[in-house]
Amino acid sequence: MRVVIDTDTAGDDVVALMMALLTPDVDVLGITINCGNVDFDQQVANALKTLEVTGHAGMVPVYRGARRPLIRPWVGAEYVHGQDGMGDSFLPPAVGRPEAGHAVDFLLQASRQYAGELTIIAQAPLTNLALAASLDPAFSDRVRTLVIMGGSNNAVGNVRPLSEYNFFVDPEAARIVFQAGFNIRLVTWDVCLHDGVLGRADLESIARLDTPWSRFFLTTQRKVWEFNRERAGIDGTTHPDALTVALAIDETLWQEGFFAWVDIETASEMTRGASLVDTVGAFGNRPNAAICTRADGVRFKEALISMLATGHTGLQIRTRDFSRDRVY
Repeated sequence: MRVVIDTDTAGDDVVALMMALLTPDVDVLGITINCGNVDFDQQVANALKTLEVTGHAGMVPVYRGARRPLIRPWVGAEYVHGQDGMGDSFLPPAVGRPEAGHAVDFLLQASRQYAGELTIIAQAPLTNLALAASLDPAFSDRVRTLVIMGGSNNAVGNVRPLSEYNFFVDPEAARIVFQAGFNIRLVTWDVCLHDGVLGRADLESIARLDTPWSRFFLTTQRKVWEFNRERAGIDGTTHPDALTVALAIDETLWQEGFFAWVDIETASEMTRGASLVDTVGAFGNRPNAAICTRADGVRFKEALISMLATGHTGLQIRTRDFSRDRVY
């Protein structure tokens, strides 16, 4: 399985990278960095540090991409992840360095080299992908699957009442991507709240593992846990990006979903970045995404904890028959 991960490396993005890197038969061709959670250069450093911790330093290239959204000022999430995006742990910097080339050029090159085989996992605002699709309209045709963590299924957001962070930061980019013709599988924030949370008991069991991976995990997630307790009413850590990676690797974790037309709100400030999922056929457009409504949270949690205990997720690459899902 050939994968590129587009990320704004902080908090759960780190865990998601670990899951991809520590699953055999997943060939991570590269990591592309997009403006998002924290300072851009810090995100690059966090990706390099994660490669080092997982034993992949120098084996997976990291490319710097869009430093800012297409037309809007950048909005960070340091209040969730800490100033360093790693729980304010301020770990020693990695030895590795990013590549000289630009992320968008790498995305286009990888899609040509592995046309029809490439899976892109997008766990950041979608600026890099929007730029690539705008530069080369055939880009979407060459990508086998684009798995996106973002938005909500006409449900709760995490930045505004209806807006999830990734789409909120660059709604214009998200709209371009959803209109570009990709084979999109969308994992929304509401699904992650149901199936991608580790509670206090889980975190205490992870602490007892006392492995290099579990210690790194707890260090990088401590600010998220604090934020969730104090602001979100969740006594645990939230893992939307890691759940998305797991669903991309083992599609049988995707238990229920449907096809629908999705668009992104760009005009309203109150609902900026809200994802409209047309489940009533109001706009008469053909579906452009498969939307996950239920994931196997138990198996996901088992894979994550196995990874932190052994350095191996235990996930296997499996496919799912999406043709049976309802189409709106």
